[in-house]
Amino acid sequence: MLDKTDIRKELRAHYDLEPSLELAAEMSDIHARMDRVMPMVDWAIHAPYVRAINILKKQRNAVILAHNYMRPQIYHGIADVVGDSLHLAIKATEVEADVIVQCGVHFMAETSKILNPRKTVLMPDMEAGCSLAESITAEGIAQMRARYPGAPVVSYVNTTAEVKAASDICCTSANAAQIVAAMDSDTVIMTPDKWLAQNVAKQVPQKRIVWWDGACIVHEQFSPQDLRDFREWNPGLKIIAHPECPPDVVAEADYAGSTANIQHWVEQERPKQVMLVTECSMASNISDANPEVEFLGPCNMCPYMQKITLEKVLWSLHTMTGVVEVDPAVAEPARRAVQRMIDVSRQAQA
Repeated sequence: MLDKTDIRKELRAHYDLEPSLELAAEMSDIHARMDRVMPMVDWAIHAPYVRAINILKKQRNAVILAHNYMRPQIYHGIADVVGDSLHLAIKATEVEADVIVQCGVHFMAETSKILNPRKTVLMPDMEAGCSLAESITAEGIAQMRARYPGAPVVSYVNTTAEVKAASDICCTSANAAQIVAAMDSDTVIMTPDKWLAQNVAKQVPQKRIVWWDGACIVHEQFSPQDLRDFREWNPGLKIIAHPECPPDVVAEADYAGSTANIQHWVEQERPKQVMLVTECSMASNISDANPEVEFLGPCNMCPYMQKITLEKVLWSLHTMTGVVEVDPAVAEPARRAVQRMIDVSRQAQA
């Protein structure tokens, strides 16, 4: 693969990517979605890439799926579908385009490929992995099954295709409690996020939940003292935590939920001040839609999510590289686990 300098040179030979305040002004409708967090001078740098990508994806008959943790210029500038892991998984089954560009981390691209085996799925940076997904293997699933015979395995969607294939059903942070409660067993194995499992255990006390010892490098960094300090400094502050945070952090929060549920809570409650205990981009992406809400720190950046850039998306679409493949022998059982999750979630919404 070409290095970054050569990639930049190649792209500039085909597209006008020079920063332009004039173009930024012409694309002010897009900038308005992120005006609060992105100065016009920065938008002038991103606008040429956004224009080039939006033109090219039509030529390629491509659709861009972007996670809530993507940078604002991706989330607001080029994405056709945005959301949490559950929403993106469901939408991946409804895509009619020939090409899916996954702006997220690798397991998300694998999930899209599993659900769309005949479509081309592009990953702008193959090194955009996930510490949580890397903490569990199919062998680890086998170990848990041997330790708890007969117990169903509920694996977080933040896992590799091989782990999904070795599981009975998947879950996301949005539907984990619902999925676990639906299992026809007193004991349920949850992998790989121990904190999500322990938070779910409090929501579903009728089940004995056992878990794998994995955690997200972003969410495990928060502490209860962080939250108490910010409450002391900002009386009246509302705190929302992601369920990948440790239970003692979740206990300090006013609300805990998936990224989609966090967004809905802010839009409905409209707190004067709020702190999102999750990845930093989340607050940036919903800031302009909630102008009366002041978003306070702390937050932690996911180094893997931040690997996805406009330049890498453009390169992937330009060259049609970064194609994600899943072995059909793995994809089929993995598809069953993901589809079961989607089916249970849809039944609950009906």
